[in-house]
Amino acid sequence: MNRKPLLALLVALAAVPFAAAADDQETSTPKPTAKPAAGQAWQALFDGKTLNGWKAADFGAKGNITVTNGELRIGPGEPAAGIVRDGEPPARMNYEIELEAMRTAGHDFFCGLTFPVNQDPCTLICGGWGGTLVGLSSIDDLDASENQTATIREFKEKTWYKIRLRVTKTHLTAWIDDEKIIEQELTGRKISIRMEVQPCVPLGISTWHTGAALRNLRLRKLD
Repeated sequence: MNRKPLLALLVALAAVPFAAAADDQETSTPKPTAKPAAGQAWQALFDGKTLNGWKAADFGAKGNITVTNGELRIGPGEPAAGIVRDGEPPARMNYEIELEAMRTAGHDFFCGLTFPVNQDPCTLICGGWGGTLVGLSSIDDLDASENQTATIREFKEKTWYKIRLRVTKTHLTAWIDDEKIIEQELTGRKISIRMEVQPCVPLGISTWHTGAALRNLRLRKLD
């Protein structure tokens, strides 16, 4: 029996799927991947041992500010408590700031991160308005509960959350646990704060009727 025609047929059939796969690879367009912003090395803002570089924000009835086990603790205020950078902030534009925060008591915002956008302050609220609101205060004089950055998110008590904020000339971008939650364009927008967090200007962290723990605070300048 002549096996050559049969063998040639089997070889031809076996080549079909591989050829199709090769054609698909040639014609498919690779998916774009998000690239991290280019920047300098991270700079620690909290040494885990002292308040060096920070001081209690002057909210009148201050919450107790302590450092223990590598954590900066803010006791509940009446109504607000927090810390503020002692001196000029490391950057006012083109930077990222990152920290981990945890609600230890209370039911309102446990991280009100007030930060500079050039000479204008703004605040990233995490867990406000009863414990679930995330947003920027303020955009065009509308606070985090009223403007387009408002989102609702569950925050569990005594659970750490990683918070990252990027400030550039064109956008304010924020992540919680690496999930992007805010992408706010700055062109034509007025940036400001609510007067209640004025003691945290230009760079500080506040709470509202709530206790919090903070750790791993760091900042890096962007290229």
